[in-house]
Amino acid sequence: MKKMKGVEWVLRIAIFGTFLGHGIFALQGKESWIGWVAALTGWNTLLATQALFFIGLIDISVAVIVLLRPVNIVLLWAVLWAFWTALMRPLPFIGDPIWDFVERWANWGAPLALLLLRGWPRRLRDWFK
Repeated sequence: MKKMKGVEWVLRIAIFGTFLGHGIFALQGKESWIGWVAALTGWNTLLATQALFFIGLIDISVAVIVLLRPVNIVLLWAVLWAFWTALMRPLPFIGDPIWDFVERWANWGAPLALLLLRGWPRRLRDWFK
């Protein structure tokens, strides 16, 4: 049991670092990410920049929640969001090689591992624990 607590903390810290780092880049308005948001949504640069700022706030919130007190629904969001943002890399409007997706597997794998370690929720209310 003590070993599992150690594993849980390693995962929590890893998720914190991933989402904090991405959140800071988003708040800073990372130029390439603004272009991706604009290309994906069809929004102009100003709206894409504002959306990216909001995304950055969400990412930092996820980082802090997972570090301080993981909540299953937040972990699920982290899995889905990290998977989607990794999967976007090889799409034509970004144009990165498939390896950029593969290289980011840990971004969604760590929150998935923590969610599974905590036990997959069986009832709706368990997602909020």
